[in-house]
Amino acid sequence: METHTKKFKVRLGLFVAGGLALFVITIFIIGKQKNLFNPVFKLTSTFYNVSGLQVGNNIRFSGITVGTVDNITIINDSTVKVKLLVRKEIQKFIKSDCTVAIGSEGIIGDRLIVISQGSNDASLARDGDELASVEPVETDAIMKSLAVTSGNVEIISKQLAEIMIKVNGGQGTLGKLIQDTTIAENIDKTILNLRKSSKGLNENMEAAKDNILLKGFFNKKARAAEKAKKDSLNKNEIK
Repeated sequence: METHTKKFKVRLGLFVAGGLALFVITIFIIGKQKNLFNPVFKLTSTFYNVSGLQVGNNIRFSGITVGTVDNITIINDSTVKVKLLVRKEIQKFIKSDCTVAIGSEGIIGDRLIVISQGSNDASLARDGDELASVEPVETDAIMKSLAVTSGNVEIISKQLAEIMIKVNGGQGTLGKLIQDTTIAENIDKTILNLRKSSKGLNENMEAAKDNILLKGFFNKKARAAEKAKKDSLNKNEIK
């Protein structure tokens, strides 16, 4: 009987000790996440819509988690005030012209606060300062914009399909050019005639050079070209 009682007490003691240890570890982890054991300074910002932001959500600066959302209060029908707790060691990087925006952990993750970097000339933010905010873009607005874009793409695709059908059917100028063999043959003949005309013109020019009346003109032109060539060579040698 006594042995059984001792075993029960030992088990009870181990259970209580394990529970206390688990409780302490939980408090430590939560306190570390909520900055309960770290010195912090407070900042505020106002939004028209916090878009699902909750107390306890993380605050990030330069991609690093630096604090948590402390409180969210509705001031009026168009203003929501958000209080931020930021680690004291980060205060030297937060400028008075930094802006606050609401982002998310991935595409469908929890909401978080993102503090942008300020300018080098701005003063440091002090405890209790209010930073300017950037209103978040709602998912519904993004989906609506995508729906409009998708509709426009569908209309353009349908119009292109109709144009290609007409072209393949030989309709319109482009369709006739592609489908009508007579037009293609006429174009080939025109090109051939242009080549013959060019060849004939070259032959006429050669014949004109031998003409007594025009021979002086062509000789004068050749001498001028030769002189220009010599002048160019002389200039290059001088340089």
